Amino acid sequence: MGCGRVGATLAATLEASGHSVAVIDQNPDSFRRLEPDFAGKKVTGLGFDRDTLGQASIEDAYAFAAVSDGDNSNILAARVVRETFGVANVVARIYDPHRAEIYQRLGIPTVATVRWTSDQVLRRMLPMGATDEYRDESGQIHLIRADVHPGWVGTPLRTVESATGARIAYLQRYGEGVLPPPDGVLQENDVLHVLVRAADTAAVERILTRAPEVS
Repeated sequence: MGCGRVGATLAATLEASGHSVAVIDQNPDSFRRLEPDFAGKKVTGLGFDRDTLGQASIEDAYAFAAVSDGDNSNILAARVVRETFGVANVVARIYDPHRAEIYQRLGIPTVATVRWTSDQVLRRMLPMGATDEYRDESGQIHLIRADVHPGWVGTPLRTVESATGARIAYLQRYGEGVLPPPDGVLQENDVLHVLVRAADTAAVERILTRAPEVS
């Protein structure tokens, strides 16, 4: 929802990656920002209106990004999409960073404009993978943002480390950075940042994006 600069960039990036894309904007002139060969749907209307969302085939959506220029519209659309249509992967752009923690508690990831990039939205729209954030000078150790299967929620952090061989560097919890406590437990909506050996990155990703094995 929203066909400004960021929305148009997201649409182009997602389509170039092979995804089907629908773009919603209440101003049809905004669609001129899309690439000339954009093959997705262009839907004129409000992104929190159910009929408009239906025209955009929300029932088939894997992810939804609310990136219009209004905080209230973005959060309302994100909640409607998640709570009414059951789309799990939603993200909302928020201009007022003081609201971010409230929305995080509602289970809706947000990105404040002050640290806004389309990459951050993509990470939240298309999870189940790892994003390389830092490498040491030798290239042998990587710090990655790892997406985690919901089945890991409630698991002690020590167990996560034991299962993966990785080291948890820090967590993002309700938008704040948290050092992992010795007896900590992975909570819902935690974002996990782990240190791994370069050769183990793919294996760690496979382990964390699947439900943990029950012993």
